[in-house]
Amino acid sequence: MRTRSLRALSAVLCLAASVSASWGAAEDAFGTWRHPENGSLVRLYSCGNGLCAQIVKTSNPSATDENNPDASKRSRKVQGLVIMAGAKKNGENEWRGRLYNREDGGTYAGSITVLSKSQLKLEGCGLGGLVCKGVTWTRAGN
Repeated sequence: MRTRSLRALSAVLCLAASVSASWGAAEDAFGTWRHPENGSLVRLYSCGNGLCAQIVKTSNPSATDENNPDASKRSRKVQGLVIMAGAKKNGENEWRGRLYNREDGGTYAGSITVLSKSQLKLEGCGLGGLVCKGVTWTRAGN
């Protein structure tokens, strides 16, 4: 009876380990990721005790941050723009912080969830979390 219980416990532990490994760890977020809709590249990197995200390549390198609500920032280049700074780890596979959306100039509650070593989901929410939009990105390299 004891042998059967040990085998069952062992099987459950192996299954749990394989499931959590397939999700990926929060640290797997670091690297360069490709946006599925516009092909831009964003580098996620460690900054202080958090995570930062910077646009490193766009289809139009001369594009500016024209939708920024601060008129003095509208002439800055999109390429090189930090869109998330100081996001904090929130569990095994997630980071949470403030996310800047250059398309509308808004800053939203944002999260980055590691789905696997090659995919992550970036999501922004407004109106106190009532309206959210997420996109799954693929790893472009490091």
